[in-house]
Amino acid sequence: MAIWLKGTWLNARYLKGVMSIINRSIDHKAMSYRNPGTTIASNLLIILVNLFLTLLLVLLVLIAALHALLFLCGLPCLVILLIYKWQRRHLSMYNNIEKFLQSHGNDLMPIRYNYSEIKKITNGFKDKLGQGGYGSVYKGKLRSGRFVAVKILDKSKANGQDFINEVATIGRIYHVNVMRIIGFAVEGSKRALILEFMPNGSLEKYLFSKQGSIPLSNNKMYEISLGVARGIEYLHQGCDMQILHFDIKPHNILLDEKFIPKISDFGLAKLYPSGNNNVSLTTARGTIGYMAPELLYKNIGGVSFKSDVYSFGMLLMDMVGRRKNLNALANHSSRIYFPAWVYDKVSEGKDIETQEDAPEYEKKILKKVMIVALWCIQLKPDDRPSIHKVVEMLESDVDFLQIPPKPFLSPHQILEDDDRANPIKLSDLSNDWIDSSYKFGR
Repeated sequence: MAIWLKGTWLNARYLKGVMSIINRSIDHKAMSYRNPGTTIASNLLIILVNLFLTLLLVLLVLIAALHALLFLCGLPCLVILLIYKWQRRHLSMYNNIEKFLQSHGNDLMPIRYNYSEIKKITNGFKDKLGQGGYGSVYKGKLRSGRFVAVKILDKSKANGQDFINEVATIGRIYHVNVMRIIGFAVEGSKRALILEFMPNGSLEKYLFSKQGSIPLSNNKMYEISLGVARGIEYLHQGCDMQILHFDIKPHNILLDEKFIPKISDFGLAKLYPSGNNNVSLTTARGTIGYMAPELLYKNIGGVSFKSDVYSFGMLLMDMVGRRKNLNALANHSSRIYFPAWVYDKVSEGKDIETQEDAPEYEKKILKKVMIVALWCIQLKPDDRPSIHKVVEMLESDVDFLQIPPKPFLSPHQILEDDDRANPIKLSDLSNDWIDSSYKFGR
């Protein structure tokens, strides 16, 4: 706009100059007619010059008018073009979702609802349970009287593939430790999932929250960890397709009224044929602090179901310590990376703080969970157990478990490798980033 105004102002100044020249030429013409010494040829030349200048003036006026017309017409056209492209992209995404639903309609258990029904179920989105990077979750009630959680996907952040992932994975499976989709709605860019209602919320608040939650006993934590392991085992080995979750963390473990854990949020999940030992990914996926090293660093090993095993191991560490595994504000450097500190305690036969006042049988349970966790977070995928083996270890007696090799001492050890795929260094990150990174992806 500023450029056009500037150009118009320059044109106006130029036109003013041209008009001045024409006026002077006309005055000169009048004087020449009054001058008897002026020749006919001179008068003719003056007339031609005046005619040329007049035509030039008209041309400049037309150019200026055309310039203004193009600007006035072009701006709305540009806006219309952008709106058209945005609608076309979302329409294409909607068509992809519709094709998927039509081709898999017989395989899907959830009921499809209209978006107007979603509004009725949530009573106009009145009772908000929480919000994350995916959108918002509201409490709802079906006609049968059953309470549900309605997940409304954010239009700007959610994409069609995430929605398909959720419906395609948990829409066709059922397990006591996997969140179940009851229904869904999709109308244009509006997408919603109707899920089981989990009255006790996520495991996260029982691990990290200082207020508003009742501490869970060590025995209950063990039961939750075993339930999560069984849920992952079902995803890896109990379905027609192998399902890799890629985002196992406390926030995505929900607890029902009996504190039975349910694995939720399958937006990052991938389906692979059973028996695939290695999978291909174009981008790393997951949450910092729970992502397996091979998702970021090529020299460690291939991506496989062992990536979920690593995330589960870090989840176990959270449950044992009831704290985040990476604490840049710790007083002692040995406690900055909690798993390394836990390994030292276990190998020396010492208790950690959460064990000091626990009964002897609970101390054994915690020790078993810590040993299993240390096996799960081994640096190389080949050194980690399968999730089936993890379940067996959790169900066995701690005296039969062997202490694994010490895992990498800290994230610095990976980040300083010359062959790493990602050049980022932990020393470049602020404490605020390290703390907030655990919220990434929610």
